[in-house]
Order: sequence, then C-alpha cells, then structure tokens
Amino acid sequence: MFIEGSLIAEHFYIGLTILVIASLTAGYIDAIAGGAGLILIPAFLMTGLPPQLALGQEKLVSTVGTIAAIKNFMKSSSIVWAIIPAGIVSALFGAFIGAKAILWLPEEVITYVIMGMLPLGLLATFFKGSMKDANEERPVRKSTIAVSITCLIVGFYDGFFGPGTGSFFIIALFLINHLNLLKASATSKIFNFASNIGAFVAFFIAGQMAFLIGIPMIIASLLGNHLGSNHAIKTDGRVIKKILILTVMGMMMTLGYKATM
Repeated sequence: MFIEGSLIAEHFYIGLTILVIASLTAGYIDAIAGGAGLILIPAFLMTGLPPQLALGQEKLVSTVGTIAAIKNFMKSSSIVWAIIPAGIVSALFGAFIGAKAILWLPEEVITYVIMGMLPLGLLATFFKGSMKDANEERPVRKSTIAVSITCLIVGFYDGFFGPGTGSFFIIALFLINHLNLLKASATSKIFNFASNIGAFVAFFIAGQMAFLIGIPMIIASLLGNHLGSNHAIKTDGRVIKKILILTVMGMMMTLGYKATM
C-alpha cells in the first residue's frame, strides 16, 4: 500500500501518530480559518506518501471531518441557505474535473505543483485574516450566476490542489455576497463539503486512498472540526491564523529541504 522507505511503511505506528495529530490540528484550524490541506498534504508528503495518494487522502479526511463543523454552524444558524443551491452543484462538478486534471499529471510533476501552490493557499488564508469590517452586517447579495461561477472555479482549484479552498470560498462570499466573516465561514463549509465530495469521487475511482490509516485520521479530524467550529462561533480565531502561517512555513521549508536531498 505504501512506497518502500516511507515512514508509514517502516514505522507504522509512529507515522500514523504523526498523521492523526496532523488531522486533529488541521480539523481545528480549518473550522476557524480554513486551510486543512495546508497542514495535511505536507504532513502526508513528509511521512513518505506519494503525491497523488497524499491529495486523495486529504480529501478522504477533510470530506468527513467537515461534517462536524457543518453540524455546529447549523446549530448557530450561521449558514446562509439562500445562496446554497446556486453553488453546491457547480462546486462538486468543478472539483471532480480538477481532480481528474491532477491525476493525469506524472507523479514527479505533482510534487512540484504542490510545492509551488502551497504559498497560494497560504496567501489566501492570510488575506482572509486581514479583511476589514469582516463582522459587519450587510445586505446579502444572492446573485445565482456569480455564486455558480465562483463555486465552479474554486471547486476546480479544490480538486486540482485543495489547500486554501475554504479561505477562497470565504473571501468570495465576503466580497461578492457581502456575508460577514462568521456567516461566510459557516456557508463556505457547505460549498467546501460539495467540492470535497467531487474530488473524493475522482480520487476514489483512481484508487488514490488508503482507508486503513484513514479511519483514525477521520476521527481526529471530526474532533478537531468540532472543537474549532465551536471556537469560531465565539471568536475570530486570530491566534489560530498566526499559528497556521507559522506551521505551513515550517512544513514548506522541511519539504524544500527534502526535495534537495
């Protein structure tokens, strides 16, 4: 199942522990600031998973983990359901096509794609954290065409790469639909769940998932999303955003060092 020389193959329980901790942390951060993939994909690569399997595994963990955050946001009545129908189908379809596109690329090319696009996902998360008046109430814009096109584009990005998707959705909902930060975060989870499903199906068909290590990671992600979404409802999560940036920068440097060895 795992390539020879990987941490998972040689030291199963150590590697699995690292991935479970990464899943818990990613779920917690994702529910607040978005960016689970910014933690998960580098962690998967660092333990020796092939890049296509790393991308597929991220979808396996994130898709189920998001359910816990959606549940809590639904309880708080933070989701703006009026704009959901317009974007949920296009997000799913866009992600399926995006995942198909990345699966066509050679494995060695995907590694460099991941390294090159991680900063883009990080910048999206950083930009979201700097938005002004993000919690002010404004009249919600319900443009069906705008929501559909936005979800199609962001969905494609989610399937093709993934990290930062939640932040892209939140930024779009804030700028285009005038949602405040909490409602944008809550509503983005529905679109993100749809795009995760689209990518999940594509990676599943391609056999790029490892369910044996996925189960404990999913449980950890559910717990992280539950705790993080409760935190998001009570606070803006500024500290978490700073931690996310530092963590991803550290992982990027580690991956860059490994790539030069």
